[in-house]
Amino acid sequence: MLVIVLENAPPRLRGRLAIWLLEIRAGVYAGNYSAKVRDHIWSHANRESKTAMR
Repeated sequence: MLVIVLENAPPRLRGRLAIWLLEIRAGVYAGNYSAKVRDHIWSHANRESKTAMR
């Protein structure tokens, strides 16, 4: 299971995560995926959050 909690995330990242995961609360996303897909989602979220901080 993958759970991601966001604070001050850009709308682009929130929208992308909403495509892949279920938004159970504002900024809280959850889903059950294989390790490969989970790693892909995590790397994308990590990359987008670093881009937003620049």
